[in-house]
Amino acid sequence: MANQNRTHQMFGRVGRPGAPAEKPKNAKETVKRIWQYMGRQRLPLVMAIVLVIITTLLSLFGPYMIGIIIDEHIIPRDVEGTIRMALILCAIYVVTALLSWLQTFIMVNVALRTIKTIRQDAFEKLHTLSVRFFDQRPHGELMSRVTNDIDSLNNALSQSVLQVISSLLTFVGVIIAMVSLNITLAAVSLFVVPLMVFATKRIIQHSSSSFVKRQRDLGELNGFVEEAINGAEISTLYSKEKDMVEKFRTINEELRQSSMRADTFSSFIPPTMNFLNNVGIGLVVGVGAFMVLNEWATVGIVAAFMNYSRQFARPLSQFAVLLNTIQSAVAGGERVFEILDEVPELKDKKGAIEVDMFKGEVEFNRVNFGYSEEKQILKNIHLHAKQGDTVALVGHTGSGKTTIINLLTRFYDVSNGEISIDGRNIKDYKIHNLRSKIGVVLQDTYLFSGTIMDNIRYGRLDATDEEVIAAAKTAWAHSFIKHLPDKYYTEIASEGTNLSQGQRQLIAISRAILANTDILILDEATSNIDTRTELHIQRGLNNLMKGKTSFVIAHRLKTIENADQILVIDGGEVIERGNHDTLMDSRGYYYGLYTSQFGI
Repeated sequence: MANQNRTHQMFGRVGRPGAPAEKPKNAKETVKRIWQYMGRQRLPLVMAIVLVIITTLLSLFGPYMIGIIIDEHIIPRDVEGTIRMALILCAIYVVTALLSWLQTFIMVNVALRTIKTIRQDAFEKLHTLSVRFFDQRPHGELMSRVTNDIDSLNNALSQSVLQVISSLLTFVGVIIAMVSLNITLAAVSLFVVPLMVFATKRIIQHSSSSFVKRQRDLGELNGFVEEAINGAEISTLYSKEKDMVEKFRTINEELRQSSMRADTFSSFIPPTMNFLNNVGIGLVVGVGAFMVLNEWATVGIVAAFMNYSRQFARPLSQFAVLLNTIQSAVAGGERVFEILDEVPELKDKKGAIEVDMFKGEVEFNRVNFGYSEEKQILKNIHLHAKQGDTVALVGHTGSGKTTIINLLTRFYDVSNGEISIDGRNIKDYKIHNLRSKIGVVLQDTYLFSGTIMDNIRYGRLDATDEEVIAAAKTAWAHSFIKHLPDKYYTEIASEGTNLSQGQRQLIAISRAILANTDILILDEATSNIDTRTELHIQRGLNNLMKGKTSFVIAHRLKTIENADQILVIDGGEVIERGNHDTLMDSRGYYYGLYTSQFGI
């Protein structure tokens, strides 16, 4: 079912051009949670804020000193005083620059540590979520949340937090300084503020939704690319390359449009702020000149006001630009927190226990299950496996065999009924403890990056090299591994693409043998292996399965002739049960399957 969902997403999920963008559901709450993460580094954060306050005060003191130098030293032609004050002013600017560098260094460190924590929490949360969660979401879109969205958050934290604080302090400080120097010129300078606020607000209103949509479109693009790469072989086999390229072009174009809208609106802010700032400076110069001529103000005060006017517009312009970065970060942060807020569908019940080992008595009692309420997959399943039994599940594709295995390992929980191991409901065991006692070999083998030795040792991380090699020999994998250039230390390419499907299957079986679990599940484990190799593997599996309760799903019915029980599943129901001989004697469904395979 998961594969069907992914295929549908790969070939059918295309964004609609011009679709309305979703706005953040709760931007205030998202910002609060980001701040809580940053608050875990209180000391460096406080140091950075203190440095911001100092550098802001020093930058505000500069224009005031320029006014003093003009009025008290340059106009009176005091060369010595002018040089002395100029050196002091230079020292202030040097100290301001050094402190600015230091605060940036501290803040970048705070931001990176914060992002590291958020990324770690998100990754850990993904590992607590059920298989259903991943089946219902494109994997590339989830990857985008953990990478692109967190990166946008990092950009905002490292660049924007201190700048926002500095902008606010500068804005307030400049107003105080201007009012204290000359209230008339202060009023003239403040004349353009309402225009700046109005212009900024209008621009942000138009750009905010575009930033949210850009993040969403970027996630969709990443999801499509990830699925297209994974399904490249299928696309080639069905000659769908042009269709895939066309669908990518559509999604790519929608991302371009949403990015264009977001960036275009945000780019209006700097020139708008600069224009209004120049208007304000022009008014200050005109009114200031008139006041100087009438001796209502000094040249130094007018010069100071010109500098303060530039400083006054700068925080407004910076704040407006920063809001775009913050909007993008909030949109990304909200998507990340959606993962962190996801409630695990499966979790340990209160009082769940751990056991050292299972004896292996397994019972399904009136089990019903459906991936959705509308469609039930399993109906009234009952089976009882005694310790050491081998139970084979037989049936056509989609009959529900793998679903039974998924319920036993608690990838999903039953809708009705009960599954028990050793007389206890599996919900009474801690999930991690339950799964650590069940070994699984799937038809579709996944290998991790690293060496063959690493991948086999994944079954038991404390295993010695000798134990790994012994497991490989039991699984008949040693015979091909010893011929590889680096033998057990051969590096495996992405998803094992430098090995054949059969070789990957042998490594997976070696991994399960090394794990030596109490219950063993083989989901068509030998389906990708040639008949000759299968005979050798079967001997190793028979040794492995001795004394263990085993569940085997197999299409090759020859491999399950010695099973203690064979359950024939059709339409989610057990329609026949018994061993090979009794089922053959009954000449029912199983008999038909068996004879059709061997031409009897």
